Amino acid sequence: MKSMAAQKKKAKMKVFPLSVFIITFVVFGLFTTLQMNIIGEYIDYKKLPPSLVAAVLLCWLVAAVTFTLLTRYQITARYEKPMMRFAEATQKVAAGDFSVYVPARHTSYKTDYLDVIFADFNKMVAELGSIETLKTDFISNVSHEIKTPLAVIQNTAELLKNDSMTPQQRQAYILSINEASKRLSSLITNILKLNKLEGQTIKPQSEPFDLCEQLCGCALAFEDIWEQKNIEFEAQLEDRLTLFSDAPLLEIVWNNILSNAFKFTNEGGRVTLRQWSDSNNAFIAVSDDGCGMSEETRRHIFDKFYQGDTSYSAQGNGLGLALAVRVLQLVDGLIEAESELGKGSTFTVKLPIKM
Repeated sequence: MKSMAAQKKKAKMKVFPLSVFIITFVVFGLFTTLQMNIIGEYIDYKKLPPSLVAAVLLCWLVAAVTFTLLTRYQITARYEKPMMRFAEATQKVAAGDFSVYVPARHTSYKTDYLDVIFADFNKMVAELGSIETLKTDFISNVSHEIKTPLAVIQNTAELLKNDSMTPQQRQAYILSINEASKRLSSLITNILKLNKLEGQTIKPQSEPFDLCEQLCGCALAFEDIWEQKNIEFEAQLEDRLTLFSDAPLLEIVWNNILSNAFKFTNEGGRVTLRQWSDSNNAFIAVSDDGCGMSEETRRHIFDKFYQGDTSYSAQGNGLGLALAVRVLQLVDGLIEAESELGKGSTFTVKLPIKM
């Protein structure tokens, strides 16, 4: 790649563009000739002494030089220098520096097209910087999430080499490896799903299905959990609602929301699943009386790998709600979270009945 200095030298304009001077001088000469033809019937310019003709030519020569220099100055001040700064900024961005900012040349009421270009460039760089930060954070989070279960598996496998342990200890270590491998498998599966969803390699297939039946099936899959934790589960659903959407994708949403509700609800708590509709939309709300969230946690709850309550980090990887949001974006749905610390949370989903 050529250096920035070399590129500047290549793009640099001449201080005195000879072609502009020649064209200007010729144009002035033509105007002078035209002027003499117009006033020739009153003034016999052919009788002018050579010294006066030379003076006229010198005058137009000076005028052409002045015009050329003024034009060059205007081009340099108004366009070349700003574009050189812009070129430097683009090269810094190409090299990976997303802290670049190109200031506007005028105030808002005197904005020209260069100011618009610079403003759009600054927005683009800010977006690129955000994407780069997200990518870095994503890689860091994935590395951490993968490293944790792998460390559990590795350490526990080393312990299993001890022949003196009791059968109960051996069984406990096997269960630990099994849980860590399940967590690792779930993480990889969710990452692959999220990658496909964000890469738009998954296209929603709109087909009619009974939303109420799907919600019942997803809820019953957690029956063992609510019975183990003695959670009171209540479902308030319509008898039937035909929805035109992608049923397999929406299962990801319900499973993740219900999973969080049961996970964050203490023993003896309560989880409620409600569904209702109007002429255009279906609404689904999942409420719990668990630990709830602070306002700061609620603002980040849909971010990838974000876990507000780290005491539950072993039970998930912070990708569930990010998956749910991406699915709902694909099917034109919305999700909102309401919560109060210590008093539980409610997640409400809004879906168009027909896509």
